[in-house]
Amino acid sequence: MTTESSKNLLEKSKEYFQKAYQLQMSGKFEDAIKNYKLSIDMFPTAEAYTFLGWTYSYLGEYDKAIEECKNAISIDPELGNPYNDIGAYLMKQGNYDEAITWFEIALNSKKYDNYEFAHVNLGRALEMKGLWFEALGEYRIAMEKAPDYKLAKEHYERLQGMLN
Repeated sequence: MTTESSKNLLEKSKEYFQKAYQLQMSGKFEDAIKNYKLSIDMFPTAEAYTFLGWTYSYLGEYDKAIEECKNAISIDPELGNPYNDIGAYLMKQGNYDEAITWFEIALNSKKYDNYEFAHVNLGRALEMKGLWFEALGEYRIAMEKAPDYKLAKEHYERLQGMLN
């Protein structure tokens, strides 16, 4: 394959990805899935697999979502997002112990723009297990990392209020 044709595939893949994201945000999940798959067929990326998994999660298809995140990890094991997302899907399935492991991996990832998400999710899992002070610690770290992240503050203040 020539460099020029590779560039064209990459550009077309990005177009499908952007279209898929817009469809996903509009609630058109089946169409979003089709476009993410087209993007992946042309030029597979960890991000496209992660977002495909995220779309499956909107449909309650957590096993498929986890599978797509594992595909993302196989492409880029240093990206934190799919680890965090797997943990979130496992929590939806009530599997808090396994979710905690995935959140911890996300927090140790080299490439992750939003560590605060994994801290809040880890806090939620710990809270569900009755580990309230550990959960507070995770919420506090999330607030320190992202002071404008309202969800971290809400979880922290709610749990702090329950413990007083």
